[in-house]
Amino acid sequence: MSGPGVTSQADEQLATHSSLPAALVFLALLVAVLGSLGAPLITSVATEYDVSLAAAQWTLTVTLLSAAVTTPLLGRLGSGIRRRQATLAALVVVTTGSLCTVVPGPFALLIVGRAAQGVGLSLVPLLMATARDVLDPARAARVIAMLSVATTAAIGVGYPLAGLLTDVGGVRAAYAAGLVATTAALLIGVRTLPHPREDAEPTPRLDWVGGGMLGVAMVGVLVPLGDDELWSQKALAAGVLMGAGLILLLAWVFVEMRVSSPLVDLRALRHPMVARANLAMFVGGAAMYLLLSLATRYLQTPPTAGYGFGLSTFQAGLALVPFSFAGFAAGRATPRWVVRLGAARTVAASTSLVAIGFGVFAVGRSVVAGPVLAVTVLGLGVGAVSAAMPAMILAATPASETASAMSVNQVVRSVGFSLGSALGGFILSARVMSTGFPEQSGYLVASSFGGLLAIAAAILVAVNTDNQQP
Repeated sequence: MSGPGVTSQADEQLATHSSLPAALVFLALLVAVLGSLGAPLITSVATEYDVSLAAAQWTLTVTLLSAAVTTPLLGRLGSGIRRRQATLAALVVVTTGSLCTVVPGPFALLIVGRAAQGVGLSLVPLLMATARDVLDPARAARVIAMLSVATTAAIGVGYPLAGLLTDVGGVRAAYAAGLVATTAALLIGVRTLPHPREDAEPTPRLDWVGGGMLGVAMVGVLVPLGDDELWSQKALAAGVLMGAGLILLLAWVFVEMRVSSPLVDLRALRHPMVARANLAMFVGGAAMYLLLSLATRYLQTPPTAGYGFGLSTFQAGLALVPFSFAGFAAGRATPRWVVRLGAARTVAASTSLVAIGFGVFAVGRSVVAGPVLAVTVLGLGVGAVSAAMPAMILAATPASETASAMSVNQVVRSVGFSLGSALGGFILSARVMSTGFPEQSGYLVASSFGGLLAIAAAILVAVNTDNQQP
């Protein structure tokens, strides 16, 4: 049942308290910024811990991997009466992980901490389920849209913040800010997350076999995607690992279709609207990381390479701030367009904006304003996709399955992030000059590929929208 249920007097006060929507969005923003701390710190981590860049890359890869593995499990735990407990327990894990990234220790301790922080990216589906369960339908729709936007638009906040703190106080200063943020998130969660309703459904039995299979499959798929060096030095091993992951993923689908209490209701995911929403988010996530990595890398390339502007990490991060502002602005405006056009048409149009962002980068990168304008247009597109996409999924999903359905979308998003990040590295590394920098043509090929990918997704999402709901 969607909307408010039978609650105690204390829960009714929480349900109507004006601070709850803001607290949910703030929690999502904090954990998303925490997740974005990996990419801009890779070079600094390599120097600080005296490890290779490939090893330092794991501070990002392990976070996305942890999120992909834990999201379905938390989504299932958050589908019943234990949602508050599951959310707070996850925040405790994230806060502990943040402490591991700050205290002096070996590089392995940092990796463990980053893996624990990745659990935070799994929390957004639970926050969405809380909004849908507690708030009135109209308000819940707006909050869920902004929660979805926060998970992507927050990157424009995390990048410059991480760069500035690293320049001022080193890597541990940036991670210390993450510890402060996660501690604040835990305190906010304890204070604002509502207790379960009296008529809340019991937590479904966890499919541990399915969870284990999915976790191992995600390792097989995401590890090769997140390691450019593995493909260049051990291409056969990378291919075998990815192939094994994909085969295990197919086996997981076979198992999930036959168990009585599956980790994910795959039959619901076959609904055309749900499938198209996940497709749009996969492409949106891949395109976002692809274009953001192209733009930041181009901006930081020294002019001696024949192109680029030689910006510092902090300066390049500041160039992404318009991405976040555009994303949040699109997120606030999109619910009105969903009412007018329908969710599917809105997602299709928004995905087209992503393609336009690639086009702007391809033709306008010769001046600093070109990449900045490109990521701003990207922010509009990704923000609108993120805001409209939940309406497509939740229209075909029972309220009791909100956390589980959105957790699948979060996994799809994480895989898209990893794919986009890897694509940029693969394409640019194939066209390297004697100076060690990629050829200009590599950026053109990568942006053209991303634009075509976004156009194809927009067409697929738009097909037969007149015959589907919503």
